[in-house]
Amino acid sequence: MKVDLLNELRKQNPIVFNISNFVTVQDVANGINALGASPIMSEEVGEAEEMVGLASAVCLNLGAFTQTQVEQIRTVGRLANQQKRPLVVDPVAVGAVHYRKRITTGLLADFHPDVIRGNAGEIAALADVDWQAKGIDAGEGSGDLVTIAQACAKKQGCVVILSGPTDIITDGTRTTKVLNGTPLFQVHVGSGDMLSSIVAAFCAIEEDSFEAAQTACLVFAAIGQLVVKQSPDVGAGSFIVKLLDALQRTTVADISAIAAYE
Repeated sequence: MKVDLLNELRKQNPIVFNISNFVTVQDVANGINALGASPIMSEEVGEAEEMVGLASAVCLNLGAFTQTQVEQIRTVGRLANQQKRPLVVDPVAVGAVHYRKRITTGLLADFHPDVIRGNAGEIAALADVDWQAKGIDAGEGSGDLVTIAQACAKKQGCVVILSGPTDIITDGTRTTKVLNGTPLFQVHVGSGDMLSSIVAAFCAIEEDSFEAAQTACLVFAAIGQLVVKQSPDVGAGSFIVKLLDALQRTTVADISAIAAYE
């Protein structure tokens, strides 16, 4: 685990181009910026080529889209592949809404992500494993989560992050579990979207997408855990404020001291 990548990220300040959803766009921008990368956002397909050219990595969030936005997402995804920019996809609620799965499946046939990050329900849907997803929440199922994540990685041909109380990161062969974290991530809607874009920031500075993904997950989970350790009574509202502070201030040494993974 290359936790020192955090220092390199802060040194390089890579630009991450995000197609975000309106629910969490501010969380995503502030989270990337606080950590040490540079966010740019756009909803205009006409500037897509230039935006991708400016960026060191691209993150596509499928949380809230119209038909027009689907075409922008498709265009940006193709451009990211053509310009060889690392590409992260967050397939929000793809396991709960048939329309979203159909659109997402079509998009993934048009471009190839380096990393897909989602919860258990979303990753199970993309692996064609039966799971009772519940909106943007993971829902319920009986399958082994590591097996599901690995199946999705092999099917999609990329690194997969299955987020939850324990994050599972796999490329179908290599697999890591990140054990750090806090339940408060589950009560703040923007946490997962923030993580997806942070993964893109690490992909911008590390060629091995698996290494970038597992390090991003550890950094984010450990920082959230440190927030709760330092403020045990923190609630859902103040958590995000303290999380942004911690994303900016937490050091590699702080993370290494509590890092828990296997």
